[in-house]
Amino acid sequence: MIYPIRLYGDPVLRSKSRAITDLTAPIQVPGFKPVLLERLAENMFDSMFEARGVGLAAPQIGLPIRMFVMAEYEDEEEEETHEGKKKPLRSRVKAQHVFINPRITPLAKKKDRSYTEGCLSIPGVYEEGVPRWRELNIQYHDLNGVEHSEDVEDYLARVMQHEYDHLEGKLFLDHLPPDILDEYRKDLAAMHRKARAYLKFLKERGE
Repeated sequence: MIYPIRLYGDPVLRSKSRAITDLTAPIQVPGFKPVLLERLAENMFDSMFEARGVGLAAPQIGLPIRMFVMAEYEDEEEEETHEGKKKPLRSRVKAQHVFINPRITPLAKKKDRSYTEGCLSIPGVYEEGVPRWRELNIQYHDLNGVEHSEDVEDYLARVMQHEYDHLEGKLFLDHLPPDILDEYRKDLAAMHRKARAYLKFLKERGE
């Protein structure tokens, strides 16, 4: 199941997410039938791969709950099929991760700005200089309710912070100087219009 990705301007992206207290209860993405948490995670991965992303947080599909998924990919560049199309991202997956009710603790003294970031909810916008902790500890529950604690660094730490921000109602652009937004004003306005149109569509359906 592929869920639409909520775009810049959708209020859900600015909402602080609530904790998941019952891992066995069905969860409903607006506009879709309720599913169990395991199926929700599978659908989030499908949606993430379809959008060619590395991570996806629940608010990005309209769910203000504390959950995100991410994948680690093989390092080699994407190969194209004989039709000239890119191979599915799923074929390059090295590991998949589901994080429920995560908590992050920085382990580094300084933040790193050396990566370029983008976001599936802000398509086409990429910026360098987003400050992120280079090392962190993340505590979370998996789909079985088992609690984990892991120390991560560099790129994975950055992805986790990016997705965790979504659970706090933050976007990566929030970490950059305000004048950065001026460069993308038209693009962001177009995304906002699309976000409003989708919310109107859901409202008309009684969602």
